[in-house]
Amino acid sequence: MRHDEDQIREQIDCGAGATGKSYVYNESHDAGQPADVWFQQSHEGLELFVVFFTRACRWSRCLGCNLPSRMSRRQIGYQDLIRQVDALFNRPGVRSEAARIRKLHVSNNGSVLDEDTFSSTALMYLLARANLHLPNLAVLNLETRPEYVDLAELEFISRALQEGNTPTQLELAIGFEAFDDRVRNDIYLKGLDLAVFEQFVSRVAPYGFRLKCYFMQKPVPGMNDEEAVLDIQRGIRYLGGIARRFTAEINFHLNPTYVAHGTLLEKNFRLGTFAPPLLADVARAAHAAREEPLSVFIGLYDEGLAIEGGSFIRPGDRPVLEILEQFNRTQNYDLLLQVFG
Repeated sequence: MRHDEDQIREQIDCGAGATGKSYVYNESHDAGQPADVWFQQSHEGLELFVVFFTRACRWSRCLGCNLPSRMSRRQIGYQDLIRQVDALFNRPGVRSEAARIRKLHVSNNGSVLDEDTFSSTALMYLLARANLHLPNLAVLNLETRPEYVDLAELEFISRALQEGNTPTQLELAIGFEAFDDRVRNDIYLKGLDLAVFEQFVSRVAPYGFRLKCYFMQKPVPGMNDEEAVLDIQRGIRYLGGIARRFTAEINFHLNPTYVAHGTLLEKNFRLGTFAPPLLADVARAAHAAREEPLSVFIGLYDEGLAIEGGSFIRPGDRPVLEILEQFNRTQNYDLLLQVFG
């Protein structure tokens, strides 16, 4: 069901106000250009990540997140989104690497499957362009909240993906952020219950759709480094059990938390009561997946949104970053031992 403009803007404003966010929206951005595009390497090969410029996430209340600040409060119509798709595939880097791209991540810093923020017409156009121009695409990843998932829509998308040169799997990316219920829902305000997540998995797993679950290490003030490591380790064990229970292919995406402008984390960082996690602790947390039926990707890009001094990357971290990037490409857990062992 589509909602009217005033109702949607009120949802966005109420969400941001719930955690006292003070950022502004990027209304000056060219609506015909994506918000961001980058490449990354994983064990699956070359991956293209695109963040489309759309209306901001309607949830918008997650405590440390200022990703909506890169979006608009107004509706971005399907014509502009189609222009963004064209701009993506016309980028020289995308054109030159098209034959090597194995995975396409589609984001709008919210929910791509929310029709009030991302046009269905534009999504279909994106599928067509991907089939035409990415001949070796193996996986299409769509970021969304579970409540926007419609199985009939997913079946249609999956059928369309089979019309490309190579069979392409559909992967759904869900923001989990923290495993502890109190941290995830009472403090971070994610609004995701385990029962809802498990029902979601039970619906999509029989179709063979893959899952990617985003976690943040140390996402809230008041969590110390050891508690942050333990939360990630518990999340890994939980998702390993879910993968076995539902025979689901799951990727655990671990993002070290950075300090974003206009959030409660920034206030605590400036007061000296919060610091981003150490990369050695991130490696130690990720190592818990060694015996689990999960793949792992450690996110090492803050999209340029960390305030000065608020990144998880510190002076002297380049050798560690290179090891973690190599882990992403190989899934060799011995590499993590080099970081924290």
